Amino acid sequence: MNKELLTLRVIEILTRAGFMLSDRCNTRPRSFDLAARNNRSLLLLRTLSNIDSLNAAAAHEIRSLSDQLNGKPLIIGSKSRSRMLEDGVTYFRHGIPSINPATLHDCLIEGVPPLVYAAPGGLCIHIDGERLRSIRTEKKISLGELATKLGISRRTISRYEGGGMDASIDVALRLEEILDVELICPVRIFSSTMDDKIRRDDPRAAQRDDQKDHQRDDRMDNKDEVSLLLAPLGFIVFPAKQAPFNAISDDDAHNTMLTGINTYNRTMVRNAHLMSSISCVAGTRSLYIVKGSCRHTHIDGTVLIKESELENVSDHDDVIQLIQERSTDKGS
Repeated sequence: MNKELLTLRVIEILTRAGFMLSDRCNTRPRSFDLAARNNRSLLLLRTLSNIDSLNAAAAHEIRSLSDQLNGKPLIIGSKSRSRMLEDGVTYFRHGIPSINPATLHDCLIEGVPPLVYAAPGGLCIHIDGERLRSIRTEKKISLGELATKLGISRRTISRYEGGGMDASIDVALRLEEILDVELICPVRIFSSTMDDKIRRDDPRAAQRDDQKDHQRDDRMDNKDEVSLLLAPLGFIVFPAKQAPFNAISDDDAHNTMLTGINTYNRTMVRNAHLMSSISCVAGTRSLYIVKGSCRHTHIDGTVLIKESELENVSDHDDVIQLIQERSTDKGS
């Protein structure tokens, strides 16, 4: 399935599941394609025919943006290298859960979460270790006895119970059969728990990701234009390099803003429209700082403030007040 068909299928599933969707991001490069929200979750989604084409910089940004917006990143793809993604299996790329459209449909429409995830050693299932220990003790089955029935070591059973190791599909099913109880836990693709688990299982990959993250963080520490303008006013600024906005800005009152900066031109207008759509879904404000002249006060829900106007602003409260006034302005 090519990217266009894949994206349309994802939009169809999310719409059926009752999500509010942003306009599609058509900027290049881009870290995410869509923002989607229902009454429980905000998702930043990237659709890729091949999930291995997700590069480290884009993955770092979508994770960072999701953190700042209290959302979750999710990759929807068709294949990994030359192999199709399996239904009901969650894959991870740079710590981001990655699934195919069928798994997304089962999770959001049918209410059936995936049970299997792909780890470096193969397909795995997470076992409820506390329940395993409780049932085994209740049935008076020793570690050695259970290990013998499964053909594995006592230490492996102990690690299952302690949460330090997940099981293969065959072992997980045999455990449930022997103990006559449900032990398999679903993969929570909207949680960071499985990300942490994958990184523990593959410490070398985690180390590589951390090193890359630190290198990117060092580059992003360089003062960008939005930071230079808003940080002195009391905003915390999180730069974005692959989004239709230049940063996410926040103050101590949790006024979160998608923030762009540019001269007034066709690209700026297009991005401002897109920022309005994303901010509506994400539940944030949207601000564009215009360098030079500008006759308008807003584009859709994105407020426009000239760079020169910020010279007369003393703190972040003044900026928020100006945004509120222009948000209700019915003029151009």
